[in-house]
Amino acid sequence: MEADVPHNALTQRHLDLKNEFYEKDRARGEMPDSEKRLRRQLVKAKELRAEALKEIDRLKADNEALVGALHQVVMENRQLRLQLAERPDNLRVVPTQPGPTAR
Repeated sequence: MEADVPHNALTQRHLDLKNEFYEKDRARGEMPDSEKRLRRQLVKAKELRAEALKEIDRLKADNEALVGALHQVVMENRQLRLQLAERPDNLRVVPTQPGPTAR
């Protein structure tokens, strides 16, 4: 803070002072607030990216499992249709539960 005026107030009005403030901060071994804020945002972005990559891997595995299950069902359906075409007399009707009656 120069002359009891916050840096951001001066740098918003006088952009030429911005670099001077940052240079003074660095000379004192300090990091400008904007750089601190950007570093925090970068850390958060990296964390979010890591979480997203894990979710993508999980979704890929789920997708592969679903594709495998679909393939299995398609093959079983094809076999049943072939069996039915070869021996239509082998067809049995499975009893069902009566549905709800309309009142």
